Amino acid sequence: MSVARHGTDTDLTDMTGLFERMCAAWTAGDAAAYGACFTEDSDYVSYDGTHARGRAPMVDNHDRLFRGVLTGSALVGHIESIRHLGPDVAVLHATGSVLMPWRSRLPRRRLSRQTIVAVRTDDGWKVAALHNGRVRPIGVPAPGSLPSRASRAMTRTARALHVGGRP
Repeated sequence: MSVARHGTDTDLTDMTGLFERMCAAWTAGDAAAYGACFTEDSDYVSYDGTHARGRAPMVDNHDRLFRGVLTGSALVGHIESIRHLGPDVAVLHATGSVLMPWRSRLPRRRLSRQTIVAVRTDDGWKVAALHNGRVRPIGVPAPGSLPSRASRAMTRTARALHVGGRP
C-alpha cells in the first residue's frame, strides 16, 4: 500500500479498520452496520453508475440487495493506497469484489476498484464518498493505429457533412 504522509500511523490503522468494517458488515448482510461506516450526507456511486445521495438511501439499497440478489455474499478486497489531502481528509483506493456464496474464487470480470473519500469525524474516520467501478482495462490505441485513424476519418467526414455535435 502506498501512503502519502500527512496522517499518523493511528490514522492509517483507523482507515484500514474502516475498510475492514465495511467488508465485515457487507459479509454479515448488515446494511445498518455498513451504513454506519458512512457520513450522513455521503455519496455512493455503484459500479453501474447508480448514485445514492445520503446514507439512508444507500442503506435502503443495500438492505434490499442483502435480502435479495446478494444474499450470503461476501465483500472481499484490500486497500491499495491512502493519500491524505489534509489532516482530516484522505483518498483511499481499494480493490475488491463481491464473492457470491456458490463461488470459491472471484471471477476476474467482477473485480472492482473503489475510490473512497474518507473524513475524520467526532466518531472516527467515515466514508464521505465512494465510487465503485469495474476493472476492465482496454488500453489506449496508439495515434497511428487502425482505430485511431478510423476515428479521425469519421470526424473529418462528420465535420464536412455538418453532422454530429461539437462541445
